[in-house]
Amino acid sequence: MLVVIANNLPPAIRGRMKLWFVEARANVFVSGVKDSVAKKVVEYLYKHCPPESGLMVFSQIAQAPGYEIHGVGDTKRSMPQFSGLQLVIEKEAQP
Repeated sequence: MLVVIANNLPPAIRGRMKLWFVEARANVFVSGVKDSVAKKVVEYLYKHCPPESGLMVFSQIAQAPGYEIHGVGDTKRSMPQFSGLQLVIEKEAQP
């Protein structure tokens, strides 16, 4: 399984994402593609998305804990590690 959350995708890439993913909500894409296809999709995103896209990619892996998280650009979320687990924390809004 592959989940991609973006702040803002260029229209061409967003259209391409809809070929492989279900857009569960605006800029949240979910897909159950095979691992080999998922790697190619992630490589495509890294190559074609500008840093302003703020990508977070959640991919399923075979080793514990079963997932890994990658971020590109300003994701508007922090990704700390706690006891070896990658976590995601929503940044609080500025007053």
